[in-house]
Amino acid sequence: MNTAAGPLIVQSDRTVLLEVAHPDAEDARHDLAVFAELERAPEHIHTYRITRLGLWNARAAGHTAENMLATLEKYSKFDIPQSVIVDIGETVGRYGRLVIERDDTGTLILRSTDAAVLSEIVRAKRIAPLLFLPDDQKGRGPAIDRYEIQAWARGQVKQELVKLGWPAEDLAGYTPGTPHEIALDEREWSLREYQNQAVSSFVDGGSGVVVLPCGAGKTLVGAGAMATVKTTTLILVTNTVSARQWRSELLRRTSLTEDEIGEYSGQVKEVKPVTIATYQILTAKRKGEYAHLALLNALDWGLVIYDEVHLLPAPVFKLTAELQARRRLGLTATLVREDGREGDVFSLIGPKRFDAPWKEIEAQGFISPASCFEVRIDLPQQERLEYAASADDERYRLAATAPAKLSVVKELVKKHEGERILVIGQYLDQIDMLAEALGAPKLTGSTPIEERERLYQEFRDGVTKILVVSKVANFSVDLPEATVAIQVSGSFGSRQEEAQRLGRLLRPKESGLPANFYTLVARDTVDQDFAQNRQRFLAEQGYSYTILDSDNLAA
Repeated sequence: MNTAAGPLIVQSDRTVLLEVAHPDAEDARHDLAVFAELERAPEHIHTYRITRLGLWNARAAGHTAENMLATLEKYSKFDIPQSVIVDIGETVGRYGRLVIERDDTGTLILRSTDAAVLSEIVRAKRIAPLLFLPDDQKGRGPAIDRYEIQAWARGQVKQELVKLGWPAEDLAGYTPGTPHEIALDEREWSLREYQNQAVSSFVDGGSGVVVLPCGAGKTLVGAGAMATVKTTTLILVTNTVSARQWRSELLRRTSLTEDEIGEYSGQVKEVKPVTIATYQILTAKRKGEYAHLALLNALDWGLVIYDEVHLLPAPVFKLTAELQARRRLGLTATLVREDGREGDVFSLIGPKRFDAPWKEIEAQGFISPASCFEVRIDLPQQERLEYAASADDERYRLAATAPAKLSVVKELVKKHEGERILVIGQYLDQIDMLAEALGAPKLTGSTPIEERERLYQEFRDGVTKILVVSKVANFSVDLPEATVAIQVSGSFGSRQEEAQRLGRLLRPKESGLPANFYTLVARDTVDQDFAQNRQRFLAEQGYSYTILDSDNLAA
């Protein structure tokens, strides 16, 4: 044990401090991220927290309590508190003490070898109505080792068990769905090693989430899973542009033909052996009811793929609770959800099955290296006074849309002249101003789908060098030659948004140019406070985060 020189300090409240400048810090961060969540990331000391959900996700991905403790012992500067050692062992040991399976008649069973645990959970008010005692268990008293689960309640039981701190291992299996032949067309390409590992980990686990950085080929992992299970597949995506990119990739990478792939969106309503639907259409209501729920049972789906699973709308969780008999694959660049519903992803989509760190894939040359900068801008005195006099709910907008940011955008565009640049904003009036000042086309939620696709293609081809975009460009948009992103405003420092926006730059470049990601922040405002969340995400992924003063950009 390297206690005298390690970069970690493990504390009894389950926080772990990482000394960033330590020579072993990068290795420690890589190993620690398997089971701990980064909470704060200032310049010198990063703070991680060991959470129950993090430990259970790590356990589901094959890591034992002994593995996790060995990581802490390897890098810890001091002895690990005894309470933390006990907590990790006991928390990890909770995963799998309860098992959901089927008996010989196909009935759903909740089983445990720990009678005390079973007795505890069946007395919980939200679980008791979902279970009933089989005839052969009646009269057994303390020897009861299983309960039947209401046939419709598999998902709800898993949700409630996670809340109680007893996550069940779901071994009840899945309907095979209607068989449908799907093969990868690997004549000119092949799955990378980490993509193969992701597919294998998912298939072996049955259902769950694969975490890969944007640009690392999550769509190909989805295609690999489809080619492995060979069944009718429903793919749920964030928007119509994403749906069409999935369609294009599947046509190019697999044996599927146009007649086998359907689009189910606001514009088109096709149901085919592989159907790609948007979250918006699935959650659309008519007369107070979800109008397109029939899609979930339109075919006997054997696989449901959730693209950008960290963005699932809340109603989709309720719908997913009823899809537990179908294999589910979640794809995402980050498990962080701004609404705090990571537990529902864990229980309803499934636990994390595979996670490849961004910097690890970058080192293999599969995504571009990126430099990240926060440019701090002083507000003029009059704007500072207006900001100070404003109500709390107005301050972020004033700081995020500060006119002083425009000259900095122009300076950065000039600095990277000739490169393909995305200028990203949150507010439509700001986007209008930026597009006019830069003489560049703009793309927002109101831009028609065909126009969006034309602008994206012109950007890919190099006809358009600068594109001013709203948050619609966050999701599943393939712009591989973008080398610069200038984030002028965003969603209150959202970490999931940061993942998407940085991801726009990480596709490998034919030009060989490195990626530069700039975030413009009004100094001494809530804009700067929210930027700490962004910094935390970048530090989670192993990226350095340089703070620049707008007056010194030329240097």
